[in-house]
Amino acid sequence: MSPDPGVTARDRTAVAVLLPLGVAAAVVAALLPLTRVVLPGQWMPGTVVLIVAALASGYLARRAGLAALAVTLIETGVWAVLVMLFFLRDTALLWVIPTTETVDELFRLLATAAEEITYGAAPLRAGSPLAFLIVASVGLLAIVVDHVVVTARMPLLAGVALIAVSLIPSIVVPDEIDVVAFVLLSASILFLMRVDTLSRQAPKARAATRGAGVPATAAGIGVVAVVVTLVVAPSLPQPLARSAPGGVNVGSGIDATLQLGDDLRRPREVEVLRMYSTSPLPPYLRATTLSTFDGAVWLPDEDEAEVLDDQTEMESVSVASEIRLEEYTTDVSIQNLASTWLPMPFPAVGVTGLDGDWSTVADNRTVISDGGRTQDQEYEVLTQVPRPTREQIRTYDASPSGLRPELTQLPEGLPDIVGDLAREVTAGTSNDYDALIALQAWFRGSEFRYSLDAPVDDGFDGTGAEAVAQFLEQKEGYCVHYAGAFALMARVLDMPSRIVVGYLPGTSTTDAIEGQTVYSVSSSQLHAWPEIHFEGLGWISFEPTNSLGTPTNFSAATSLTGPAADRGDAAQTDDADPTPTPTLLPEETGPQEGQALGDRGESGGAVPVVGVVTALLLLLAAPGLLRAARTRRLLGAARAGDAVAAWSVVQDAAIDLGIPVPAGDTPRTLAARLVEDHGAPSAALAVLVEAVERASYAPSGTVASAAPETLADAAAASASELLRSAPIARRILAVATPRSLVMRPGSAFAGAGARART
Repeated sequence: MSPDPGVTARDRTAVAVLLPLGVAAAVVAALLPLTRVVLPGQWMPGTVVLIVAALASGYLARRAGLAALAVTLIETGVWAVLVMLFFLRDTALLWVIPTTETVDELFRLLATAAEEITYGAAPLRAGSPLAFLIVASVGLLAIVVDHVVVTARMPLLAGVALIAVSLIPSIVVPDEIDVVAFVLLSASILFLMRVDTLSRQAPKARAATRGAGVPATAAGIGVVAVVVTLVVAPSLPQPLARSAPGGVNVGSGIDATLQLGDDLRRPREVEVLRMYSTSPLPPYLRATTLSTFDGAVWLPDEDEAEVLDDQTEMESVSVASEIRLEEYTTDVSIQNLASTWLPMPFPAVGVTGLDGDWSTVADNRTVISDGGRTQDQEYEVLTQVPRPTREQIRTYDASPSGLRPELTQLPEGLPDIVGDLAREVTAGTSNDYDALIALQAWFRGSEFRYSLDAPVDDGFDGTGAEAVAQFLEQKEGYCVHYAGAFALMARVLDMPSRIVVGYLPGTSTTDAIEGQTVYSVSSSQLHAWPEIHFEGLGWISFEPTNSLGTPTNFSAATSLTGPAADRGDAAQTDDADPTPTPTLLPEETGPQEGQALGDRGESGGAVPVVGVVTALLLLLAAPGLLRAARTRRLLGAARAGDAVAAWSVVQDAAIDLGIPVPAGDTPRTLAARLVEDHGAPSAALAVLVEAVERASYAPSGTVASAAPETLADAAAASASELLRSAPIARRILAVATPRSLVMRPGSAFAGAGARART
């Protein structure tokens, strides 16, 4: 068939070149915010090369007149070859043919990349695994966007998806908007929309609008977007660091005797505090530690305290010379809490902003009241967190040397099951760290179940040795049972242990202060967890409670960023000085304490990401849903006797399938072509053609040729048969990316690709 009138070969060539270029620019612009989270040196060059190569291959395939599916397959093939050459060539035949070793290496890269993301600190220095994940994912994104823009001709949908992608780094690491990246992305999307819109117009119409209509609209959208970004957004009310003070509620206290079950089972909870932190993950907040176990209860530590005032500084953290330290600040605002102990991140080296009299306990770096009160306190805590690599911590022992004897003391008559299981679970490990990780993984495995009710129903809702033994037999309990069992099993293995009582990091709010997400901690998030002391590192926390979220795990050396800090004399080992929890505390994901599955509230990082993913899925489904709604509306009008609406159902189906619907075709001409070339039902189309011709040309008052119900049925049958007769790939595209939403009958490019191949 001849091409559409009014669309020149030069027009088609220009559009074929400009759209892929615009796609490449838009994808790169959407990635710019990611450079604040992952340093670009290791992944940006490969990403740009992959985008350009994939889109160039698509352009050449389209120039050769190949079908849309073939174009996508060629682009995907180029993507696969380059990914193999960049990252997997050492395990492949002839550098590009995958083997079983390639598959194993692929899964290793993915697992290591996930670990780098989970345990790294922004900005990450990407190793090969993380670079592989970014380059491969962005390459696929570029192919998808190219298909949506160039083949489906839906640049607006692609633009919305790219904007959502560009926002993810700001959600993960809250920060001010990247104005340069935003402007570049907006300009790229507007460019795609402009090229696509102008390509649909005949030369005369395009000349009439050039310099006024579309350019003015695009410029107006751009100006509004920039104004909103630079002027309106900063002037909106900013999130507050702290909410207004509230009264103390019953139950908003801290029970340091580990009798937490009654508190966790209370149906009513209150907001205890709010916090935000520069730490890559929101920290746990400790209140006190319990080191002495007499066989029946764990007792809070009562060590000598030093008066804390504005001039008092806590002792700096002291670790082995090769261990890197990083400093973070955490701001806390108490809402509803009456307690002797002040919630603090660990290991604190300074606190400012407190009102009243307070003291600090050097051994566990906690702060206790000397007549002050926790209610309405607003304070900032400075912490120094060691960041050893996994390789480093494996060389250190969980040694009791130089520590108080109660940290390794076991009660007389400890049930055999505690020691037997400790030795059984850790058999085969070669160092203390791996033994503790094995214990943690065992508790978090499928054999155990979190339950607030089982200990009460079966009579072991306590912390004594017998309660721990029954918990290990039944494998059901809540945080105090997991923490108590873990601490005792560690002592059986001659490792010093203690239990910490405090709060989980809470749940993220929509507020952000100084680029940091504000977290809300409720009374139901009171929690207990064990700590083990490593010589040369200090106290390391573990998270054995089943279904609690991310367990404690140290990063491999490749995922840590930046050189080790030079601390001089301050870095000398001091075995008696307790040092902090693991490099990164467990991420606060999963259920809260008091819920059926775990001890923690919803993840501050996971909730926004899940929301973004859900929004993307809804956006991808939106065209199909809108198309279905339009079809229902047209069929409803057809049932009321509207022949034009019934014929529009057929035209929409043809456009969605890439079948040309030129303005010069009469209904009879188009119907004949649909029957002859595309398998449409001749009888149903004959009914529709006669009805629409009568509606268009018959004198007013002429009786319709068919009943309204017949019109609607004929339209639905015709559209359904067209869809059924089309190739499977074309059908999928027609449903997922219906062109009829943006292309009307007679558009210059309605079905142009199909026409060129006919």
